[in-house]
Amino acid sequence: MTFREKLAISVKKNNSLLCIGLDASSDKIPLVRRTVSDPIFNFNKAIIDVTADLVCAYKPNTAFYEAEGTDGITQLQMTCNYLAEKYPEIPIIIDAKRGDIGNTSAAYARFVFDYLGGDAVTLAPYMGRESLTPFLEYGDKGLYILCRTSNDGSEEFQDLVIGEEKLYELVAKNVVENWNTNQNCHLVVGATKPEELAKVRTIVGDDMQLLVPGVGAQGGDVEATIKAGINTNGAGIIVNSSRGIIYASGGNDYTEAARQAAVKLRDEINNYR
Repeated sequence: MTFREKLAISVKKNNSLLCIGLDASSDKIPLVRRTVSDPIFNFNKAIIDVTADLVCAYKPNTAFYEAEGTDGITQLQMTCNYLAEKYPEIPIIIDAKRGDIGNTSAAYARFVFDYLGGDAVTLAPYMGRESLTPFLEYGDKGLYILCRTSNDGSEEFQDLVIGEEKLYELVAKNVVENWNTNQNCHLVVGATKPEELAKVRTIVGDDMQLLVPGVGAQGGDVEATIKAGINTNGAGIIVNSSRGIIYASGGNDYTEAARQAAVKLRDEINNYR
């Protein structure tokens, strides 16, 4: 089953466009979880179990696991294995933002898809198509390419005008016209930039998925995000929230708080579909 097919099933089954970012770190998870073995994995497992009927995908960011060394990488793999075994219908997006020369990129792709078992990955386009060729060759996987990001300072390069278009617009056009030969390319566009999000949707049309971080802790507006990024079928967008859900409470009630936050955001998203 391709990533696109798996995502469509998950969206329909859970009536959800919500993606939860599993960005757990050992110094932020609730104290009750810090004393157990494999604390990050067990925290992730608890969050997954109380939200699996509310999401269309999960998105672990590799940075938080890499920061923990080999133990963190092991717990990331444990998290991915747990999702694949217990919730195989929910796709895993590995937020790795990779992009490098051929041999290095091929190694990154093996780590994401073969070792972790990810269904999709985030990628950086700066080094050009050749640098992403090893990922593009995984035709059944989803590739989310950075286009217009949600962070402060993103305009430093992404808003540069080349000819009559901004750089992020050229990235969107190039991906949809030249890179998407396997129909597995998608884009990352931040929720903090709704006008740019609407522009990207116009460029890529209905078929391409947009992964939208920035709702919640980064201040992105849900209504503006959905209205700008949704396609004519009422889908085509994945709204990610990480800290706003997984750290909804730092106490023993963290699972209940996470579920409540996920329900609230899932329903708010659906209200504007």
